[in-house]
Amino acid sequence: MNCKDCSAIEPVEDEGEIRFRPFTFVLASALRAAGVEFAGTKNTGKITYTSREALFDLLKLLNLLQKQLDTSLDLCINSKTGKGSAERWVSLDQLEIRFANDNLISIISNHDFTSHMQPIVNFNEEIVGFELLLRPLPQGSVFQPYELFELARQTGFHSFLDRAARISAIETSARLLPKGIKRFINFLPSSIYNPSFCLTHTFEAISRLDQNPEDFVFEVVETERIHDMSHLQAIFSEYRKQGMRVALDDVGAGYSTVEVMSSLQPDYVKIDRALISYCDQDTVKQKAINDILNRASAFGAEILAEGIERREEFLYCRDIGIQLGQGYLFGKPEDKPPANFGFIA
Repeated sequence: MNCKDCSAIEPVEDEGEIRFRPFTFVLASALRAAGVEFAGTKNTGKITYTSREALFDLLKLLNLLQKQLDTSLDLCINSKTGKGSAERWVSLDQLEIRFANDNLISIISNHDFTSHMQPIVNFNEEIVGFELLLRPLPQGSVFQPYELFELARQTGFHSFLDRAARISAIETSARLLPKGIKRFINFLPSSIYNPSFCLTHTFEAISRLDQNPEDFVFEVVETERIHDMSHLQAIFSEYRKQGMRVALDDVGAGYSTVEVMSSLQPDYVKIDRALISYCDQDTVKQKAINDILNRASAFGAEILAEGIERREEFLYCRDIGIQLGQGYLFGKPEDKPPANFGFIA
């Protein structure tokens, strides 16, 4: 069950063909003048290559012609063996970024990453859950998670990476956490085109590993403005139909505004660390936090303060009625949970 965006990333082999579109009369004339053999049907052209160097030369030529003809080409590279699981059309710019970052693309395509977990506590200071975060393998290539996701976005692989990261988090939590402990797992709304289809792999992993859906909380992390609120609400609905909960991350910063929160009405609201830092000393931050708290309480959400590093921040959040906390005061992301799940202070 694969769409082109979630399908496996096939390696670019030394022999194969480049298909490109739109295939116009003007472009065909330019290729002929450059001495390139090609074939074409309807709107799509095809060029065979026999070495990686020849492939790169063809890409340089197509890029040059693209600029000269003031057009925009999409390409699909197929290996000679034809093992590709789905057609993946990308722009020339995306291909250039991919080839310039082969090491990171390899990490994405080979799933060379794992999940670490950071404690989430209630305000009796008991661990009640963990957020699962993408991290390098112990002996693997080093990367920054943001860098990896940004590269995936630029090259059209963000749906593949986002799904793989969710599955990694589910498998890690099943292996290391007892049932009854909440597992907060990030997802990118832009990677989920059709919720009832794109989330099937997530739900199947939870079922396959005999996990309780009620233990899972899927949280929106998005660096871009949410343009289609109804689409995100449909994603929330799909998670909830399966017995899971949803969260909105970084509320109070960037695009995760109080208005977005009120429209989506998530089960958990995570207040951004920028508001929590030194909130015990800053009346402006206190006003913003109280506004979030009041609005979220109106639709019954649980509130989680992120980025707590000082005990004074913890005490302030506890005293105004915030239920949950997360931050270095309670623990950094680690490859396994603490030995005891009792009091950590």
